[in-house]
Amino acid sequence: MMKTHALAGVTLGMKNLVGAYPGSVYQAVRGRMHDAAAKVEPSGTAAAIVDMVRANKLGLVVVDGSTAMEGGGPLDGTPVPMETIVAGANALATDMVAANLMGFDPSEVPTFAWANKAGLRPERMDEIDIRGGTVESVRRKFVRPQILPWAFVRSVWATREI
Repeated sequence: MMKTHALAGVTLGMKNLVGAYPGSVYQAVRGRMHDAAAKVEPSGTAAAIVDMVRANKLGLVVVDGSTAMEGGGPLDGTPVPMETIVAGANALATDMVAANLMGFDPSEVPTFAWANKAGLRPERMDEIDIRGGTVESVRRKFVRPQILPWAFVRSVWATREI
């Protein structure tokens, strides 16, 4: 689902892999995964998401934007009708297009920067072949979440699965 997120900025196709984290590396409880990831970077999400994208050969990434969420996601956001689906064979490109539809410049999303550091491409929107409707005809500037580091939200979010 296309939505904003207090740790990652956005949660789209690549972040969907959180459900596939191997317990032997990131532990079984999601809070423990964020603890391990926060040793690499403050959000506790970006580097771990990129690890999973690199480890999994994704054939098709689909971002459901029929109804999206803006604002205080993943828990306190507001549903917004977008009536769109974004799909592609390149996870990073697909997420960059979806984030751009939400009014984010790809440079605002830490996961995209980590993906580029790891050698994943594209780096810019002009490197993506977009088919179907135009981004401009769908784009809506989403209310941004308040971005918080994992260390700040750990005492609340790490106490139960969300």
